[in-house]
Amino acid sequence: MTDLNHVIEIGRLTRDIGERDFGYTTGGTARLNLSIAVNRSVKKNGAWTDSVSYFDVTVWGKPAENIKPYLHKGKQIAVDGFLDQQRWEKDGQKFSKVVIVANTVQLLGGNENNAAPQEPAGDYAPASSGDDFPEDLPF
Repeated sequence: MTDLNHVIEIGRLTRDIGERDFGYTTGGTARLNLSIAVNRSVKKNGAWTDSVSYFDVTVWGKPAENIKPYLHKGKQIAVDGFLDQQRWEKDGQKFSKVVIVANTVQLLGGNENNAAPQEPAGDYAPASSGDDFPEDLPF
């Protein structure tokens, strides 16, 4: 039987993406490291308070390249991926941490600065008005 390792988190970026967060492997694959804060409400002593958990996320390949320009501190994102335990040794001492390896990252929260959305670059056809359906459709 195969085990299941799947995680979905919605949170906010804890920092802007810097030079250390984005790069390429020697094979040319893009790598993006980011961190998200995920809030949840917990009841302590009869009162509801926010509890925050922080997660490191790694995005690989084209998704990393495509999403990088849109990420900034406070931006809400959804991450769908799996957990990966990374282990290493330094000066004889063993370390490990668990990170989320993202299969997909989706931007949430809309246009935060209330600016008008930009038109896509390149050739595109405008959306149909909906009035150009043939009359002989069976439904």
